[in-house]
Amino acid sequence: MDDLRADLIERLLEALPEDSVLTDADVTTGYARDMAGFCAAGTPAVVVLPRTVEQVQHVLRTATALRVPVVPQGARTGLSGAANATDGCIVLSLVKMDRILEISAVDRIAVVEPGVVNAALSRAVAEHGLAYPPDPSSWEQCTIGGNIGTASGGLCCVKYGVTAEYVLGLDVVLADGRLLRTGRRTAKGVAGYDLTRLFVGSEGTLGVVVGAVLALRPAPPRQLALAAEFPSAAAACAAVCTIMERGHTPSLLELMDRTTVRAVNALAQMGLPESTEALLLAAFDTADPAADLAAVAELCREAGATEVVPAEDEAESALLLQARRLALTALETLRPATMIDDVCVPRSQLAGMLDGTAAIGQKYGLTIGVCAHAGDGNTHPVVCFDPDDADEARRARESFDEIMALGLALGGTITGEHGVGVLKKEWLARELGPVGIEMQRAVKQAFDPLGLLNPGKLF
Repeated sequence: MDDLRADLIERLLEALPEDSVLTDADVTTGYARDMAGFCAAGTPAVVVLPRTVEQVQHVLRTATALRVPVVPQGARTGLSGAANATDGCIVLSLVKMDRILEISAVDRIAVVEPGVVNAALSRAVAEHGLAYPPDPSSWEQCTIGGNIGTASGGLCCVKYGVTAEYVLGLDVVLADGRLLRTGRRTAKGVAGYDLTRLFVGSEGTLGVVVGAVLALRPAPPRQLALAAEFPSAAAACAAVCTIMERGHTPSLLELMDRTTVRAVNALAQMGLPESTEALLLAAFDTADPAADLAAVAELCREAGATEVVPAEDEAESALLLQARRLALTALETLRPATMIDDVCVPRSQLAGMLDGTAAIGQKYGLTIGVCAHAGDGNTHPVVCFDPDDADEARRARESFDEIMALGLALGGTITGEHGVGVLKKEWLARELGPVGIEMQRAVKQAFDPLGLLNPGKLF
């Protein structure tokens, strides 16, 4: 053990229990990366699992004193490399800070620590007749802190919006160990710059979130869903555009292409229609969901759907939603590795995005499955490849880049909810341009002048 690492560990143990400071290489290696492919990860010097705000402050003060980088982590379900370690860093895992501190039905807020699992919060607030809408596909594993760090979305975004719209206030430990409180507990508030929104999506590069005040909604009625089969992705996308143009507000509007449907069937024997080129799932949680589904079913038929199957009850609806949640996992079984893209385009350009992605797959001779939050134009092309095949790996990387370029050309953005991390640093610069990057760096410098927080991420 070199002198710096020994000194680091000794100082950390001055205010942390031994079981919160992990030093065994076999253990710390397990914290080195998230779920992203094609993203380099370093070797951490130590992994720390604090349980209190004061312990996080001690970690940051120690890191600043010794000039050691800090990589904050949640459940490591991210898909951009934002939680990947750098050599010699402190990995600051916040999963032990997992308490729900308050739920108020009157104020419609929850106060939570960052390690609270998304699904656990949803179940807890449901007991009070409330709902926390953001629901990423990994909601059974991902944490609220991670959701805040990447500004994550989910299946219900088309109606209820993304994480940023539900974060009212934050407790953040800054790089030098000071505690910053942003935002409010009130329904309204416009005092000063909106630092809360600044931290949402900052991927741990500006500070470490140790607490959050989250907005809640009244629990909606149970939703009913339908599945519509289409002979082409273009026809399915036309249905999406018509549904939104006619003023419908589905609680979910999701799309899976043929590759994804077959992969889900192979993984979970769901019995989805494998003959379809695109499967559109729509759901409503309104007072009369059956009537809303009937209207949408007619629009799907007009757009060319070959079959429309409404779920008969909540159980069937839940099964359809579970099929969509399994999409990324299922596509990962097709080849030894995947690169999961996250390109969001205007709804009017959704067909161009899907058809263009299919053309890129043909060009490079690769399997690229697409699932999408179709209602808000957020596509997830999944490039499947063998990383041990050098030529196939090269083609995978080139196809990934072409998909990103296609999204920008269609007026979209390089990430709708997965974040930038390591994977998309070059593309962030292309999207924002030199002036945008200059301003982003200026913000980073103001909060983290030594560059210790999650270095190498974003830019």
